[in-house]
Amino acid sequence: MGAQAEAGDARAGRRALVFAALGDETRLALIGRLCAGERRSIHELTEFAGGRAGAGRLTRQAVTKHLRVLERAGVVRCVRAGRERLFQLEPGPLGEMREYLDWVGASWDDALGRLRERVELDAAGEDVEEEQTGWGGL
Repeated sequence: MGAQAEAGDARAGRRALVFAALGDETRLALIGRLCAGERRSIHELTEFAGGRAGAGRLTRQAVTKHLRVLERAGVVRCVRAGRERLFQLEPGPLGEMREYLDWVGASWDDALGRLRERVELDAAGEDVEEEQTGWGGL
């Protein structure tokens, strides 16, 4: 496997970790809480997570487990301040995800544009030249 393929595999692996970490409503709420840019303690985040409507009471241990998942994905960073652990948002991986989703969206827009052209030409009775692309001919 070439270096470029390995780099692509590594990026795909990082994206999968971030998607998995964000695939839980409690973790999404914690990310939302950290978006203000301030570092938050486990105590503050536990109070917040437990106080959300319909969330039920979350223990400190449960919130810590969610934060570890986010930390492994690189979305959150833990900083020690004396005896306290403070968590802060790491925006880099979220920015990378946004770029990736923008690329996917643009690819779909292009594919749908080619499909629209093909349908319009076909409806007008014009011959459509077969074109093979990475999106199944769309």
